[in-house]
Amino acid sequence: MLPVVERAAAQKRRCELGDIFRNYGEPYRHNHSLPLSHLRVMRAVERCRTAALGGHLQQCDACGFEHPAYNSCRNRHCPKCQSLAKARWLEKQKLKLLPVGYFHLVFTLPHELNRLILVNKKPLINILFKAVSETLLEFARTHLGGTLGLTTVLHTWDQILLDHFHLHCLVCAGALSGDQNRWIPARKNFLFPVKALSLVFRGKFLQFLKKAFDQKKLLFPGQSAPLADAETFTLLLKTLRQKPWVVYAKKPFAAPDSVLDYLARYIHRVALSNDRILSTHNGEVTFSYRDRKNPNQRNVMRLQTEEFIRRFLLHVIPKGFMRVRHFGFLANNAKERLSKCRQLLGLLPALPKPPQRSTHQLMLALTGIDLTRCPRCRKGTLIFRIQLPIPAPQDSS
Repeated sequence: MLPVVERAAAQKRRCELGDIFRNYGEPYRHNHSLPLSHLRVMRAVERCRTAALGGHLQQCDACGFEHPAYNSCRNRHCPKCQSLAKARWLEKQKLKLLPVGYFHLVFTLPHELNRLILVNKKPLINILFKAVSETLLEFARTHLGGTLGLTTVLHTWDQILLDHFHLHCLVCAGALSGDQNRWIPARKNFLFPVKALSLVFRGKFLQFLKKAFDQKKLLFPGQSAPLADAETFTLLLKTLRQKPWVVYAKKPFAAPDSVLDYLARYIHRVALSNDRILSTHNGEVTFSYRDRKNPNQRNVMRLQTEEFIRRFLLHVIPKGFMRVRHFGFLANNAKERLSKCRQLLGLLPALPKPPQRSTHQLMLALTGIDLTRCPRCRKGTLIFRIQLPIPAPQDSS
């Protein structure tokens, strides 16, 4: 029989995405023809932090409790593997923050494009990044007279896991002048007119979309097949051109520390975190969500397991695809311009070197989680005992 502490911990533990894939993944794969990218994600999440990936055995130096620590899958769609990835990313981005305000804008694509994007994720999401970045950089040149610095983050989901393609943009409240001799501050509570941004964003996206169609860079399988016809595609463009596109400007951040809080919430987020999964029972998954109309109210949704898995897999992005991108003086190839901005704002031109911290130290500093604390006595430290090997594959012959 398990000790009282371990029984309580086992009862407290909620169902996780890995449990759902382990219990229901095999029949789902049998009943659906899935691309290799989806199969890899399911396989990785199923095996994450289980004996299948090996690991090591830890022992508490105070109470003697033994605890197996299994290896992570490190897949970017896995809810368990994003805490450390987020912590390491935040460590680097913290060094790039400037002592200015920051604006938060959200650019959303109309849902009429969803079925086309789902079968052309790479080209159409690249177009989304291009249209948004060019729009903001163009407005910076005409309204501020310089170059912006912005970080863009792709999200493909809404709270109930349906496809909802949008970019979160974190924009510095100011620009580097064309001659790189002045920092041009933006107004404190206003960056650019949202309606004008929406019109230019729409125009650029549709221009790039038509070009991709003309160059035969798009695929039209399944339900998107009718759009392969030039007249039908032109009609879609006309429909999209006649409707307003959503660009939302949130209240600007007051200080760089607020920016880090934002980054911690949005960067390296997956479609559904484990803490939102409430239960699985009788072939249904119950999870919590927030309604945008009532963001402070938490609601509950139940989906058949098959539909839940289908919705989650909508948000698998292509291998090697960058979900976070930087533009303007924050672009990876613009280090000299960022150094100039730092100098003009009273900072040392060179970025400080990130502190060399272990995984344990990093998680403790940025999340407050002590990976070495004994889960039983809460006093002792877990120390390495032995390596746990990866089990040999079973012979299916």
